[in-house]
Amino acid sequence: MENIEMNQKAIELLKQWDPFQLGVDSYDTECADVVAALQGIDDPSKLAKVIQTTYEHSFEQWIPIEKCVAISYKLIAIKFEAKCIV
Repeated sequence: MENIEMNQKAIELLKQWDPFQLGVDSYDTECADVVAALQGIDDPSKLAKVIQTTYEHSFEQWIPIEKCVAISYKLIAIKFEAKCIV
C-alpha cells in the first residue's frame, strides 16, 4: 500500500513541477518513467540524470541539471518518507 501512495505523491510533485510551463497534465508519460526509475534509485544525481534525459527525449528541450537535482531530492525524500511509515 505504501508504494501506491508514494507513487501518487511523486507523480503529483512532478506534475506541479511543470518544467516547460505546459500545464500539469502535459507530463503523464514522463512522470510514469521517472517514478518507475525512482523505485531503484536512491542517489539524487543519478535520478536527476534520468529526469533530464526523460524530459529532453520527450520534449526536445534541455533542463539544467541543477533543476533536475532539486526535484530529485524532493522525490527521494518522498520515497524515504514512505519507507519510514510502516
